[in-house]
Amino acid sequence: MEPSDEELCKRIAARDADAFELMVDRHQARAYRLASSILGNEADARDVSQDAFIRLYESAGRFDGRSRFSTWFYRILVNLCIDHQRRNRWWRRLAPLKTPGGDDADEHAFDPPSSEAGPEGEAMLKQSIRRLRPALDKLSSQQRAAVLLQTQEGFTSREIGEVLKCSEATARVHVHRGIAQLRKLLQND
Repeated sequence: MEPSDEELCKRIAARDADAFELMVDRHQARAYRLASSILGNEADARDVSQDAFIRLYESAGRFDGRSRFSTWFYRILVNLCIDHQRRNRWWRRLAPLKTPGGDDADEHAFDPPSSEAGPEGEAMLKQSIRRLRPALDKLSSQQRAAVLLQTQEGFTSREIGEVLKCSEATARVHVHRGIAQLRKLLQND
């Protein structure tokens, strides 16, 4: 039986390298996908998700078990993404976000688990994703994180509140306003 994330975190706090490696293997793809969705840049997402694992390693002893491990870890990741955006805000105003690999590079961050729509459906999905990335970039950091945590990661309002360090009601407001803003931006497009 595989150890739980909470058990691994305790072992990581005791500097168990095997536990850390297992934790990274378990959460690396999801962490990268979320960071990529928030930041819109593959290189930045890779750097920030790696930084989140470094923070996990350094602060595993502070995990107190009052929330799920994933909530605690994704709070670290989202905070690092928001901090990264704040530090690089001036650059974002000068150049639109582009990722290496062209227009299709961001598509992997928003791929649904399965696509049975055929070629026409996939073409429509790609077009939607091209329109969604710039709209997501126009949301506030809190709204973007809340929307992505709910729609992409399946977090509840309570978990989103814990990640964003706000109340459950405020988390619901961030999600509601973010989705409403996305609808408005996409309708005007």
